[in-house]
Amino acid sequence: MKHYDVVALGELLIDFTAGGISEQGNPVFEANPGGAPCNVLAMLRKLQKNCGFIGKVGRDMFGSMLRETAENAGIDMSGLRTDENVHTTLAFVRNAPGGERDFSFYRNPGADMMLSESELSIEMLENTRIFHFGTLSMTHEGVRAATKTAVQTAKKAGAIISFDPNLREPLWNSPEESRTQMEWGLQKSDVVKISDNEIEFLTGTADFYKGAAILLEKYPNIRLLNVTAGPGGSYAFYRDLQVFVPGFLLGGTIETTGAGDTFCACVLNYILEHGLMELSEEQLRRMLRFANAAAYLVTTRKGAIRSMPERCQVEDLLRNNGFESDII
Repeated sequence: MKHYDVVALGELLIDFTAGGISEQGNPVFEANPGGAPCNVLAMLRKLQKNCGFIGKVGRDMFGSMLRETAENAGIDMSGLRTDENVHTTLAFVRNAPGGERDFSFYRNPGADMMLSESELSIEMLENTRIFHFGTLSMTHEGVRAATKTAVQTAKKAGAIISFDPNLREPLWNSPEESRTQMEWGLQKSDVVKISDNEIEFLTGTADFYKGAAILLEKYPNIRLLNVTAGPGGSYAFYRDLQVFVPGFLLGGTIETTGAGDTFCACVLNYILEHGLMELSEEQLRRMLRFANAAAYLVTTRKGAIRSMPERCQVEDLLRNNGFESDII
């Protein structure tokens, strides 16, 4: 028996999202707590799963805000460290038509980059059913070593390894370096959530079926591969099954921050509740539809950690759109 359902490691930061124009004509930004790994945990908490986070923030107002926000969400933050000298990482998000985003990071350095191997909570890593990570904790040498040690520790203790490549090209020295670290993550993972642009970046093809086939042949350790295509829907590749479920095109999208993380959390929740050994085509379809519905709801709100929907809200969306039988 493991104490945690999911432990995640990585960046915890402030997403500054556009909030209009002030009376003086200046752009206004709203400080939204975020960071992909912690976003995933926030949604899992809405689904009543026991979660813990490992990462680092600065000893500043934003670091305090992030810790308090995550704790209020019910996430165990005993693995969060505080850097005395480096400030909390910030990201300014510009929204384009359709909800797409352009990021400007204040992270040279940022506190999340300063996590070291010696600061890892080994107890958390050895006591989780699933360990989840991304690539932003592999952009620099020190935190990269910490991430790889965490993956290996959790894996040795029997955890399912979940990985989100989460490509943010401006944070890497070169595309080659980012590809190398993404490939390392793919080699170690059981469950992968990858977006349409990331699968094209790694395989050179925009055809999801061809791209998935390339990845699954190269990385036979991947037991479940999910591809997200924004409003276009999502795909699951599991053994010899290939399942597609369209997205919810209901309007009202404000921004897409946290949508992929919400989707990822719902997939991990399904694995926690149904296992990863014998999933049927119908189960995969239900898993994707629930994840798509939750991800859509997040796009109608600002921010991520504080904007995750309740299970009942996702179920209401499914029920109101004729998918009552898919409620899980």
